[in-house]
Amino acid sequence: MPRHPRVHLDRIPLHIVQRGHHREPCFFGEEDYFTYLHWLGEALKETSCSLHAYALMSNHVHLLLTPKRAAAVPKLIISLGRRYVQYINRQYRRTGTLWESRYKSSLIEAKTYLLTGMRYIELNPVRAAMVDDPAHYRWTSYRANALGQVSPLLIPHPVYLALGATDNVRRVAYRRLFRPPLDDETLSAIRLALNQSQPLGNKRFHAKIERMTGQRREARPRGRPRLYSV
Repeated sequence: MPRHPRVHLDRIPLHIVQRGHHREPCFFGEEDYFTYLHWLGEALKETSCSLHAYALMSNHVHLLLTPKRAAAVPKLIISLGRRYVQYINRQYRRTGTLWESRYKSSLIEAKTYLLTGMRYIELNPVRAAMVDDPAHYRWTSYRANALGQVSPLLIPHPVYLALGATDNVRRVAYRRLFRPPLDDETLSAIRLALNQSQPLGNKRFHAKIERMTGQRREARPRGRPRLYSV
């Protein structure tokens, strides 16, 4: 089956997943997570992308960001990947690639799916049975978005800001969103959209993307597609 072309558009949120080569680890020690976040911050500044949520898992990374310019997204991934791989190869005296050659991405309709995408990303450690509460995992944006931990990486999206008039009210409302788990239908829709590099949103959003790109943009199951579990 041919690959679906990735689509990045100016000022439309994007969910990005990058996995370790052959699903092998891309983080080996605590310092690696700190180093990745440092270079992520540098890449965000260089490319004028706004990060809203992230999760660093042992063998893959989730980012939810809004690019000011669509062309900045590949530049961010390349810059971040190059610097981090150089660090890992030097730190662990290894050679070769660290990441899968092709990252996955899905445009997100902000009004209906941005907060869902943030929950999906920040609940990764819970779904992976690493913790039973997202607050207990250090390497996601949950502590910043839900508990107020300072993070220089994050820029709140207007949809998140609309949760309340003050920081405290917003955080309480955001934490409330995490009480019910994401249902299977939502999980499947997110995974399918990522797997096929398709937008996640309602029919109007899909029609808008089709008008902007001149291509049909809708995730559709084909046989039994491989869907990653987190």
